[in-house]
Amino acid sequence: MPLPNVKSASPLVLAQGIRRSELPRLELLYSFEAAARSLSFTVAAAELFLTQSAVSRQIQQLEADLGVPLFERRHRALVLTDAGRVMHRAVGDCLERLRDATTSVRTTTALRQVAITTTPGFASLWLIPRLSGFTATHPGVDVRISATLEVLDMERSGIDVSVRLRTIEHAPGRSLFEETVTPVCAPSLLKNRALPLKKPADLANHTLLATDMPQGQALTMDWEPWFRVMGLPDLRMKNTLRFSQYSDVVAAAVAGQGVAIGRLPLLAELLRDGRLVAPFSGAASRFGYFVNMAPRSASNSDAQDFVRWLLAEAESAKIVCA
Repeated sequence: MPLPNVKSASPLVLAQGIRRSELPRLELLYSFEAAARSLSFTVAAAELFLTQSAVSRQIQQLEADLGVPLFERRHRALVLTDAGRVMHRAVGDCLERLRDATTSVRTTTALRQVAITTTPGFASLWLIPRLSGFTATHPGVDVRISATLEVLDMERSGIDVSVRLRTIEHAPGRSLFEETVTPVCAPSLLKNRALPLKKPADLANHTLLATDMPQGQALTMDWEPWFRVMGLPDLRMKNTLRFSQYSDVVAAAVAGQGVAIGRLPLLAELLRDGRLVAPFSGAASRFGYFVNMAPRSASNSDAQDFVRWLLAEAESAKIVCA
């Protein structure tokens, strides 16, 4: 079939360009390209910092949009269909050309920047107090911190480094440190003879300071590893103060408003200087903090330095806490 004569096309059609409805959403194409290249939803999910089920859903959405299957789902294996191979070539080529064009138009005098995403608690209690150690050795580097509980897509959000609290068994990335949890409070609470804190069961007479949990999760989820070790799975405290951010929970504990579950080593400095005390022993949780770097940041030497600095700071924190 001969190609259409572009010169005879309607000027109105050319002016309109490509309509959004004619193309799949870009995030679906990102997930498809990663899955098609690796032939694994699990590998693609780790690369994109998504869950395996999220990648699977995105591929299903793309297939529904196109009206054809792109993969054959075999036992423990994925195989591209004919349509999948056509799309893989086209999507891979387009993304590579877009990447090359983006690189070519960036000037060599572009701002040196490291963009980090992490939780509000890690940012305020651990990262920010130490951050001057990095900025002092990297003058001219713009450090941008996105402190949010939302898990951001690193590529689309322009993020270089991610630090997240993950379950130890299935966490991608490099480990900074594992978490230990223990009740913490202001020293003044220990001096209150009317409401002693001599044994774990005494917590039933105190105020619980807690972070709001997502719908369906128990308010005391942070406490559960410690409750299990202490043999107090059904302990209920007298009343509760809830906060949207863990840093506010810690501030309330320092002010003597109640007892919080302390995450170590995030609160190690507050315990060392006496603003908080731990009346009981701690327990290891199933979680730890892990650092990941976006694939596009492999050429960002400042981002690489930041990750090395993070790992060194975490190692120093372990030595101090030991």
